[in-house]
Formats: sequence, structure tokens, C-alpha cells
Amino acid sequence: MMRRAQSLYPHFLYPRSLLRPCSSSVAAGFGRRTFTSAVINNGDFAADGKWRCWPPSVPAPAASTFINSKSVSVGLAGAVSFSVALSTAVEAKEPPSWDLLPKDVVLYQYEACPFCNKVKAFLDYHDIPYKVVEVNPFGKKEIKWSDYKKVPILVVDGEQLVESSDIIDKLNQKIHPENVIVDEEESKWRRWVDEHLVHVLSPNIYRTIPEALESFEYITTHGNFKFHERLTAKYAGATVMYMVSKKLKKKYNITDERAALYEAAETWSKAVDGRDFLGGSRPNLADLSVFGVLRPIRYLKAGREMVENTSIGEWYRRMESAVGESSRLQA
Repeated sequence: MMRRAQSLYPHFLYPRSLLRPCSSSVAAGFGRRTFTSAVINNGDFAADGKWRCWPPSVPAPAASTFINSKSVSVGLAGAVSFSVALSTAVEAKEPPSWDLLPKDVVLYQYEACPFCNKVKAFLDYHDIPYKVVEVNPFGKKEIKWSDYKKVPILVVDGEQLVESSDIIDKLNQKIHPENVIVDEEESKWRRWVDEHLVHVLSPNIYRTIPEALESFEYITTHGNFKFHERLTAKYAGATVMYMVSKKLKKKYNITDERAALYEAAETWSKAVDGRDFLGGSRPNLADLSVFGVLRPIRYLKAGREMVENTSIGEWYRRMESAVGESSRLQA
């Protein structure tokens, strides 16, 4: 079991530099690059095509809905209630003009990957219809056609785009060809997401064995796994990632993982600085990036505690409303 578990390391949100080489005798389908990117280094959430938080929660209000002191109940291993209080109406989505709307968009993803969620947040906010191909991390046969062996991969009208930030840049240029001005504040915080925020997540969602099991319950339930793969991934993967999270803390000089998560949430809240979004009255690409990478953890224990103990909650709820329902096409 442990030999197979070791081969799960590379796709569960941690750098390959922390890994020991795996034995060549590990069972087929469990190679070195099997699983880590499914959670934080490459991938996304959203199984039902309409609402991507996990576990299923109350449907998000329409993008233009005004919310004022309403109570929303969210379930995760029992009901968790929190109060939603917004004083400002959220702007509607921003779909591109019809002539600039891509005609055929396919996202190759892991359901639990925050980087895939970044891409999906962009697509959903701009109301761009897209199809999803869930990649099985054991073998990745769904992307054997590509030389690029990680997710997300977005195919737009036959053109392959890779790396979440590059995907968003290129797609944004396609639908907003007139927008050539670089926003330095937006760029700074997008880099912060990729270079700092994502590194805080793994130590938090795998902080304890129960939290690691909670995370893998979502991953294995919503990912593309066969029955035996699901069992192996959940129990062996959770155990492995619990141990790996300790190495991540050391690598990124994290003493207290929860404190680091709360600090990141407060850092972002201070950057927003009283505005509805960093972009002002509408989310910009930095807002969508932060929202995307946080979405996979929002209703896990780490995400719930982050909202309870920091001031990021109202911004996050505004983002849920602004991004609105998914534009994902049903298969």
C-alpha cells in the first residue's frame, strides 16, 4: 500500500523536488506523475455544471441579485450556517460580444484543481460556454493526444492553451482585443496568487489526517476514478499528503499553517481596501484568480475556518454572486 501511495505524491499539491524516486515496480497506472496536480498544482472543482462549491450548498443567487442580511446554510459533514451581509448590488457578468465569443471551448481538468478553477472562474464570469473532459490521473489517457501532460488544458476553436495564467491572458486578449493597457496592481496580485497563495493551501487542507481524508473524499467522489482507484487514492493519498504537508511547511517557511492562511486572506482583504472587488465595481483578473484557487477549499474545514476568522468572507460571497452560475455545457 505504501509503495503505491508514494507514487501518488506528484499530483497532490506539492513540488516534485520534495519527492523520492518511485520504484519502477509500482503498479501500472500509479507512476510518479499520478496525482498531486489534481488538488493544487494543476486542476478544479464543479461537478454539476451549475454550482462548484463542495459539498453541495444553497444555489448561488443570480449575478445581479441584491443580498442583504440573509442567512445561507451550507452543508459539509453536517450543516454550517453563516450570515451573509452585503450592502452593495453586485454587477452582472461580462459576456464578450457575440462576434468575439469562442465557438468551441473544451477544458481538460481535474475537478479538484485550483488552477483549473482559475480558468473556470474566468469562463463562468464571462459567460463563455465550455465543455469539460475530466482527466483520470492514473494514466491520463484523456490527454494522450497532447505533448503537455498536466492540466488545465483549454482547447479554444482548435487551439491548445496551457498554464492557467497564460490561458487566461490569451483568452482575455481574444475577447477584449481593444484592452491593451496593463494594470500593474492587477498583475502584482495575480503573481501573488501563483507565487504565494497556492503554497499556503496544501499545508492547510492536509494539516491533520481527518482534514486530509475530508479533502480526498471530495477528490475521489468528483474525479474520474475507477472504484479500486478511488479507494486507493482516498486512504493512501490522504496518508501520504498528510506527511508531505509537513515538508511543504518547511519548504515555504510556514510555522503555523492556519495563521499563514489567515494572513493571506487578510492580505487580500486589505488589498481590496473597501472596494467591492480589487477591480472596483467589477471583478478583475486578480479577483477571479484568488476566487478560483480558494474555491476548492472554501467548504472544507480550512476554508470554513478562514471565512470565520478573517474578513475575506464578504468579498468571497460577492464573487460567488458575480461569477454566478456555471456556463459549463452538459455532456
